[in-house]
Amino acid sequence: MRHYLDHASTSPLRPAARLAMTDWLATTSAADAGRIHTEGHATRVALEEAREEVASFLGARSREVVFTSGATESIAMAVWGAAERADGAMVVPAIEHSAVRLSCEQFGTRCTVVPCDRTGRVAADAIVAAIAPDTALVHLQWGNHEVGTTQPVAEVVAACRERNVLVHVDAAQAVGHAAVDFDGLGADLMSVSAHKMGGPPGLGALLIRRGLRLRSLLRGSDQERARRAGLENAPAIVGWGAACRELAATATGEVAWQHGATERLRIELGRLDGITVFGNATERLPHIVCLGIEGIEPQAVLLGLDQRGIAAHSGSACASEDLLPSPVLEAMGVDAQRSLRLSVGWSSTDADIDAVIAAVPDVISYLRRLSQ
Repeated sequence: MRHYLDHASTSPLRPAARLAMTDWLATTSAADAGRIHTEGHATRVALEEAREEVASFLGARSREVVFTSGATESIAMAVWGAAERADGAMVVPAIEHSAVRLSCEQFGTRCTVVPCDRTGRVAADAIVAAIAPDTALVHLQWGNHEVGTTQPVAEVVAACRERNVLVHVDAAQAVGHAAVDFDGLGADLMSVSAHKMGGPPGLGALLIRRGLRLRSLLRGSDQERARRAGLENAPAIVGWGAACRELAATATGEVAWQHGATERLRIELGRLDGITVFGNATERLPHIVCLGIEGIEPQAVLLGLDQRGIAAHSGSACASEDLLPSPVLEAMGVDAQRSLRLSVGWSSTDADIDAVIAAVPDVISYLRRLSQ
């Protein structure tokens, strides 16, 4: 039996989303929603109904939702659009996702990096102090993708609005795990991803506050009200709408279970010798636990867990596509080379938590014996 604890990377497709997609594909001609024929109108109706579902779940107006290929594209849209609108610097907390940091580098924007504390939390005062007269955009993620620490987004957004400075919130990791209210928050821009919450992969959105005008990053035609060119991924959008509709009814219960499950992981695994629980104990997303494992390379831990039927990830980038330490953990001042990230989601069960609590001590003990 397999136990999937890597929801922070991607969450399995919810059955409601899969059913909505397959039903739509089986009964509808996948026409261009921009055409005036009957098939085009049918696709337009399906897109706009799904857009309403996504917007409602995110506390936004439907016209504020611009569909993209994912949060990475949404972030690039926000960075390029703000930089093109006002040639200025950007404020980037050290714990931001690489999509934010690298988009700023790609588009040649100057960055003021704001440090964090040892739990991965950035002080609102420090972000506000970094704002200069030429600041074009302030970035702040809702919750961290490696250690789960949440940030003072409401306080920072309010301060930016007072100073008439645009602010972008990366909520990709938070959506489905925290109560996200775009209009209530007052942010100018928010990037989100479908697959982190059980929607289809290859789909996301950039929420753009009503009245804000940004030039389109992708140009060619007038889809998404001329804000993002390219034929809309109608089947995926329909599936995302269904996932949001389901979550509107189940999110409260899911979040409560996730918080209890990860608190149990933090307590039980945090008792082990050589294990340190990273992140903030109280200001955190409910579904992520990150552990520092003294003296053992993360690849060995991940492989040992996989052999026992457990899918997990390392908070360190060295267990992914490159050999560099995690910038997030480095910014926190902790061991950036050796960590284990466990994350739960809509399909997780108590049996998954039991399996991890039983397996981690065995794997670590075995690897430490080998190293002696």
